[in-house]
Amino acid sequence: MPVGPVYEGGIGESVQFLLETVGEDVIRAVPRLFYNYRAVEKIAEGKSVLDVLLLAERFSAKSAFAHSLGYCQAVEKAVHFEVPHRASGLRVVLCELERLRHHAGVIEGICKSTALGVSEAHSAIVEEQVLRASGRFAGHRYLFGLNTPGGLRRDFDHEASSALLRAVDDASARLERLEERLRYSSSFLDRLEDVGVVSTGSARHLNLLGPVGRASGLRRDVRRVCPYSGYERYRFDVPCEQEGDGYARLRVLFAEARQSAGLIHQAMEAMEPGEVCAPAREMKAAAAIGWVEAPIGAAGHWVRLDRGGKVERYRILSPSFRNWMGLHIAAEDFAFQDFPIILATFGLSATECDR
Repeated sequence: MPVGPVYEGGIGESVQFLLETVGEDVIRAVPRLFYNYRAVEKIAEGKSVLDVLLLAERFSAKSAFAHSLGYCQAVEKAVHFEVPHRASGLRVVLCELERLRHHAGVIEGICKSTALGVSEAHSAIVEEQVLRASGRFAGHRYLFGLNTPGGLRRDFDHEASSALLRAVDDASARLERLEERLRYSSSFLDRLEDVGVVSTGSARHLNLLGPVGRASGLRRDVRRVCPYSGYERYRFDVPCEQEGDGYARLRVLFAEARQSAGLIHQAMEAMEPGEVCAPAREMKAAAAIGWVEAPIGAAGHWVRLDRGGKVERYRILSPSFRNWMGLHIAAEDFAFQDFPIILATFGLSATECDR
């Protein structure tokens, strides 16, 4: 039974699923990706560092800031940029703002897949609220045009920062109320509990990342294991569950959204005055990798520069590419009607694979 590559309305990405069923039970699920090959890595060859930055932040709109940060960190390591402390703190704020918005969107998709119209609208309001706050604060709803090698392109005043904190607190409070309501909705829990299970062993074998891996007992987070941008200065937990089912993935999303709100407050309160971008440096032949904990999981950007400072080779390691490998484990041996719910709990991006 083929489903896709265009399988729903709205902004669904291009991906096809081949589902082999016996009655209502799915015995084999094969996702087929790469319908929109974009040649991002090939196009980058021979381009300037700033031209490739445009490609990096447009690689996946849902994680635009994270991917642009990963690329900028690779360039900064290659040419030994010293990023100012204020820029590092603001990068943490923007990373966590993106994570909060992303998780609200995934929660919206989960509510939609279970036909909870009111809860879907509730989470959609939260996502839109964070998008509008991002637009007012940073000038772009999806945080484009902010990162640059050496720091950020612009600074933010106290008034804008205070308005952002109020919006983040309101969004976080709304998500907590939604979580409380969903926790006592038996019809909702019946569709998620013990559905789409990925065991800890399977998650470790497939090296699943982000909320998907952490819902299956893998407490992995690049922000904690290999800190960047000053994350080692802040206190935060890495939410982790053991069940590996759809409800565990949902709980991790809610918990991470709370941690993101707390990190935004910590980074804002610890903000130091100063510059937000280091002076430009001469590019040289070098290679380096930058990593970042994107909302979906750990992402890597590897860059090699030639003697003229142009990008000679560029390679993107996307978290969705790994997590797609776990979808068939979750979908097999469950009912056909559970498939869209399981897919929603993974929060995957086909675009991140179509590089």
